[in-house]
Amino acid sequence: MEQKWELLSSTNEDREKIWTKNRTFAGDVWFRFRRKPTAIAGFVIIVLLVCFAVFGPFFTKYSYSDQNLEVVNIPPVMKVYEAPDGEGYLYITQSLKVVYVNPDGTLGEQLTRVRSEDDQMMTIFDCNGTEVALYYGQKPYVIADQETKIIYPSTTMWNRSYILGTDALGRDILTRLMYGTRISLLVAFIAAGVNMVIGILYGGISGYTGGNTDTIMMRIVDIISTIPLTLYVILIMVLMGNGLHSIIIALGSVYWVDMARVVRGQMLSLKGQEFVLAARTIGSSTKTILLEHLIPNAMGSILVTVTMLIPSAIFMEAFLGYVGIGLQPPLASLGTMCNDATANLRTCPYQLFIPALMICMIMFAFNFVGDGLRDALDPKLKK
Repeated sequence: MEQKWELLSSTNEDREKIWTKNRTFAGDVWFRFRRKPTAIAGFVIIVLLVCFAVFGPFFTKYSYSDQNLEVVNIPPVMKVYEAPDGEGYLYITQSLKVVYVNPDGTLGEQLTRVRSEDDQMMTIFDCNGTEVALYYGQKPYVIADQETKIIYPSTTMWNRSYILGTDALGRDILTRLMYGTRISLLVAFIAAGVNMVIGILYGGISGYTGGNTDTIMMRIVDIISTIPLTLYVILIMVLMGNGLHSIIIALGSVYWVDMARVVRGQMLSLKGQEFVLAARTIGSSTKTILLEHLIPNAMGSILVTVTMLIPSAIFMEAFLGYVGIGLQPPLASLGTMCNDATANLRTCPYQLFIPALMICMIMFAFNFVGDGLRDALDPKLKK
């Protein structure tokens, strides 16, 4: 038996070797972040939304301001009637017009109105030389043969010309949704960038300096936070006029107060640590200690706070657009789209549902990513 077993050589280097996989801080954060499915789902949704907003308008033939009053309030899924020629279909608009629909689902031209017979509650249209009657006496409105009074067979089909339908002015909702998402993300990212620059510097100086300087700076933050954001926006718009720049300036001038409080708290807890005392001992300046030691160590809380502020900024921009003090027509944002859809809420609920769903998707995605970053950057959760 002793001949069947052979002793393995062992050295001090092998005994001291750590066999677990060594990861950097960034690698460890990514390892914990990708183990959370909701965080990965939120990150994927954000990437898809950015591609949708940035590259989507290049693949559509419509503009956010193009109006076509012949195709007003046409939904994504249409109830159509077979045309007399047996090839196309006929769709009844809310204004009691008839639009020809091609067999592939694309919209054609409006039919020419021939005459009205009010006694029989019908309007006669010319469909490629054949007269068809639109009966509007009672709902649902139907299209029938003018002579035999036989209702044409009906079916439902997708709107291939306007995938998400049209609004009250005949504008493509899909194109406006792309531009609206672009505006919301642009406002959110710019506001987040301004928040990081102002909030980090302001909170870092306040927390590291302490004393009367900290007291005065934080009282200024308290005064700013007590004034409603809507009042800021109204005052800025009075001075600078309506537009995207006014919203960005309003959000950038107010939203940094939360970041300043978070950074100040981190500075107060970190400035008494040993590495700060060591930096002071070797003669490092206040600027070096603040920018190269304290702020990098507080970056975890800063990133989480920024990620959580982005959906708040998006919701605020949508709220301002909804109440009518945001972007002005014909510019499209998610809030203005919701505002335009309230007039046709009962008849065309999809016009409100689509931009509202987009707002929810953006906010949930950023919240999921923020929740994942909070867990990934927390050293207490390291396993």
